[in-house]
Amino acid sequence: MARLKLKKLEEYLQCVDGFEKPKIMLEQYPTPPHIAACMVHHMQAQHDDIEGKFVGDLGCGCGMLSIGATLLGAQLTVGFELDGDAVDIYRNNVQEMELPNVDCVRTDVLQLPGSKWEKTFDTIVMNPPFGTKHNAGMDMRFLEAALRLATGAVYSLHKTSTRAYIQKKSLEWGASGSVVAELRYNIEASYKFHKRQSKDIEVDFWRFDISGKN
Repeated sequence: MARLKLKKLEEYLQCVDGFEKPKIMLEQYPTPPHIAACMVHHMQAQHDDIEGKFVGDLGCGCGMLSIGATLLGAQLTVGFELDGDAVDIYRNNVQEMELPNVDCVRTDVLQLPGSKWEKTFDTIVMNPPFGTKHNAGMDMRFLEAALRLATGAVYSLHKTSTRAYIQKKSLEWGASGSVVAELRYNIEASYKFHKRQSKDIEVDFWRFDISGKN
């Protein structure tokens, strides 16, 4: 099939339903359609990491990145999500868009290493919890899990302020990491602790190459 252009991909992703009642404890910030479209389009256009690949989406929420990967021709996409409400919305989104070869598994992402999913995926994509508030270090635990599930590449978003630490840890874990783009991530005022209507945070879009990892 003809590959979707970036603008058309973003239009499709704007139809994806988000969280009805975001949960603070799970840091449920939705991935905006524009950022999601740019992420998966880059993965395919620059690295050929989507089309025909087995793609995993960790902490997939309502399926924004999973659906983006599927629309760009992933052979099979599997999302993993702890929150049952998000899983229901994910599956409804997939059903409404009539997408084949995409599903969501309700599970704790941190329990996946050592399971049947280890070293199963060509590509992992994720927008993990940023590890703020009570969730300190959660983004790194997600990254460590992702590096054990993928055989080719891992793509992830992380706060720019953690860049040096992520570079150091990813090398320790056997991955070659590079910052693909610097983003300003706009978090809508989903939670009562946000003082303003929206809040921009600086975020790095990373690609971790693990194709040479044993």
